[in-house]
Amino acid sequence: MKNKQTKRVVSAWLATALAVGSLIPLTAVNAAGEAQSNSFTAPRTGLNVNAPDAPPPYPKAEHKLLPGEPAEPAAGTWGYDVKTGKFKHPTATPDNEGPQPFNGSLPYLDQNQYIKNMKVEGFYPYVAGWGHSWQATFDLNGRRYLYDYETTMYNVYDITDPRNAKRIAYKNFDTKVEHQFGPMTIKYNKQLGKLIAVQVYEVPRYGVLSNKYTNPEEVEAIKKREMLRGFRIYEVTSPLFTDWKLLSETALDPKAKPGDAVQQGSGGLDVPVYNGDKYLFIAGAPDDSFSNTEYKSYLYSAGQLAFDVSDPTKPKRLDTWWVPGQRKGEEAEYNKNPRAGNKTTWMGARMPLFIPKPVEQGGKYGYAAMGGYGFWVVDISDPNNMKAVSHIDMPMSVSGTEGDNIDVTKVETTGMVYYSGYPLGEDCHEPYKEIYAIDVRDPLKPKIAMTLPRPTPPSDAPFTDYCQRRGSFGPKRSGYAAIQPGTPSQTVMPYAFYNAGVQVFDLKDPNKPTIGAYFVPKMSGEYLSNDGSGFEQSEHSNPVHSIFVEWDRNLVWAFSNHGIYVLSTPLLGNPVNGLPKK
Repeated sequence: MKNKQTKRVVSAWLATALAVGSLIPLTAVNAAGEAQSNSFTAPRTGLNVNAPDAPPPYPKAEHKLLPGEPAEPAAGTWGYDVKTGKFKHPTATPDNEGPQPFNGSLPYLDQNQYIKNMKVEGFYPYVAGWGHSWQATFDLNGRRYLYDYETTMYNVYDITDPRNAKRIAYKNFDTKVEHQFGPMTIKYNKQLGKLIAVQVYEVPRYGVLSNKYTNPEEVEAIKKREMLRGFRIYEVTSPLFTDWKLLSETALDPKAKPGDAVQQGSGGLDVPVYNGDKYLFIAGAPDDSFSNTEYKSYLYSAGQLAFDVSDPTKPKRLDTWWVPGQRKGEEAEYNKNPRAGNKTTWMGARMPLFIPKPVEQGGKYGYAAMGGYGFWVVDISDPNNMKAVSHIDMPMSVSGTEGDNIDVTKVETTGMVYYSGYPLGEDCHEPYKEIYAIDVRDPLKPKIAMTLPRPTPPSDAPFTDYCQRRGSFGPKRSGYAAIQPGTPSQTVMPYAFYNAGVQVFDLKDPNKPTIGAYFVPKMSGEYLSNDGSGFEQSEHSNPVHSIFVEWDRNLVWAFSNHGIYVLSTPLLGNPVNGLPKK
């Protein structure tokens, strides 16, 4: 949902809602529950006796559907079956915000913790983003450091001892007077003998543009926004960002001149792919012609760009690849997509290419998740001439994010990649976002092999389906492969799963995946304010929004709305303390 990126803006309202929630009846967004003969009740017991009330729906504002926008699902076609304990997702929904309770929703925020085949090795009550944050990590002078950050702030930790990690710095950015922070990858460049960071910058997805179809002045504000829509390269000289040495800055807009305050395009989306060698891959719209997308609060349809950064002071643009239909003038191709005109779907990349083997080491293929444009196999063996070799039109899943993440960590041994979107709405008021296993053993003929199991709660939980637990339910990502140290397990794949915490898929038999472990924290809690002056109450909708996997230390870091959990599981092996031996 949109406010996942603007949690702090609505925090005051939500705090009030939590306080008065018990005075406001929770009503379904439509009559989905009326078809049930029984009403669901959830007595407060154990840790939930004093659990916070679940927030009510947002104040009803008149929402006039735009032409082509999906209608609210009809009563009785979706919802929770009290008799069977199962939830049926809607087949399609319009974009929506806030709680969407139904007959079956818990009236409180579950304070229980559920754990199977995992152990909590540590907990740190710091939060960089309630609904979203990125991570970056690097080793320097015998220590390991972790950045957990958003575009407006970061926390820096020394995690050399994961059971006794220390926050060593934080910074807030006033983006009215200083440049925003951004997603980054930090790798050691052997040729240069230096630690190099690449950081990208993107126009705001939320908070400035609410609806491009109805608010032309907001569209203009994005286009005229003064910022670098591209990337900077730094030499990392200390654990602290403020000490790093700027080597270069590059706009994705090929016509932008150095120092131009206003540039075209989106800038760089999400964590860039850089291996510490010659090539850099970034997702982005390099100019305003990349604009064929439905999403209300975004102007651009991102493609995939390649750069030569062997000299990090002078990056060279190599190529831009995109799907026919993404650019102005390609509307005939665009309109072949069944999502055309729905005013809801994200069309284009949200993340750079997913590359299992670097080009510099002989890698040939990258895999692209292109939103509503589906799954693509791209030949990147010559980054000067990237070309698609095959693709799959994926099943529609509107609203919510389609085509966001691809896990490629097992493809070299199994021939399988794992493709998914993620939920944007709350209370499962959208189709479920499946994780698709795609067989790419023949890269010219990829095929969907299966979907991974949908998580189910343990039998002692006060709910029978995670849709009842409130907030969002579904996969987010399996961590950012570009920043996760070590060699990935070929049989284990952890996933952040919002209100279902961390779900660990066991892929020993790739044809019969199972959920071999999980850790599901409480729905809400208190975390330390950035200045350490006291505790603040978390927001509810995204209990676990991100994970970071240390393959070389057999640890999973889970980033929740109330702090950071450090987890181990026998599926990965015994956790390693200190830096692993090289």
